[in-house]
Amino acid sequence: MYSSVAHLARANPFNAPHLQLVHDGLAGPRSDPAGPPGPPRRSRNLAAAAVEEYSCEYGSAKFYALCGFGGVLSCGLTHTAVVPLDLVKCRMQVDPQKYKGIFNGFSVTLKEDGVRGLAKGWAPTFIGYSLQGLCKFGFYEVFKVLYSNMLGEENAYLWRTSLYLAASASAEFFADIALAPMEAAKVRIQTQPGYANTLRDAAPKMYKEEGLKAFYKGVAPLWMRQIPYTMMKFACFERTVEALYKFVVPKPRSECSKPEQLVVTFVAGYIGVWKGLFARIIMIGTLTALQWFIYDSVKVYFRLPRPPPPEMPESLKKKLGYTQ
Repeated sequence: MYSSVAHLARANPFNAPHLQLVHDGLAGPRSDPAGPPGPPRRSRNLAAAAVEEYSCEYGSAKFYALCGFGGVLSCGLTHTAVVPLDLVKCRMQVDPQKYKGIFNGFSVTLKEDGVRGLAKGWAPTFIGYSLQGLCKFGFYEVFKVLYSNMLGEENAYLWRTSLYLAASASAEFFADIALAPMEAAKVRIQTQPGYANTLRDAAPKMYKEEGLKAFYKGVAPLWMRQIPYTMMKFACFERTVEALYKFVVPKPRSECSKPEQLVVTFVAGYIGVWKGLFARIIMIGTLTALQWFIYDSVKVYFRLPRPPPPEMPESLKKKLGYTQ
């Protein structure tokens, strides 16, 4: 599978060396058969230099593996960090008479279970969302390559928002299957007093009572909740990054330093979910922005190819009359 994906990735419109040259305007004009030859093209040397700069080839098995690792850190760490808030939120939904609000929920939990009680469910949260991040981000890169090559270079550019939506939905489908068992255990630990205090207690008890069904009966609600959210999250992020570099950042991404690029990533992640109630904006916006920041930081650290925002293919420019 990975070998076929790697083969397709070389021609895909998100390939970093090709788009970097177009983005910088360094590909050089094509020589007119009837006229004098144009200046020498520098694309081959620059592409070679770009390949040497990265630790692996775009679309290779190593690339996808490290993207998945970035997803593990991105989702696993951020969701574990907000376990106390998630615990109170879940208890408010299950027993609104007892937990009347966020602050009241924290107060009641601290009074009954102490500070340690706020960490209930941290283990299934970390494991579950690490697995979800592995599939969400890793498979997103895989499906983005596959679908872009199915569409072809021109259509992949014209329909890039739909491509982001389809790739993220496909990735989240598998991510939620990976998350479901741990999410089921987490909910029981957090919302059923006396059922279990740890994952080691909850998992065997759930299996004994209901078998494997206990771990996967919540996957359909997960799909209904997570797939639309992830589609918006990825599509908004991709298009926001494109808009920031086009209208806000005063220079091309190739001329931005790595810290500057990470700032754009964080801002794009925050803007991309600026919808809904204020409190939810703060929590989800910050969580999402941190996830993109961590994910992009892993790419920077491991020197992974990070394609610039999509540019219109030259063939499409000619069809539309933008170039001769």
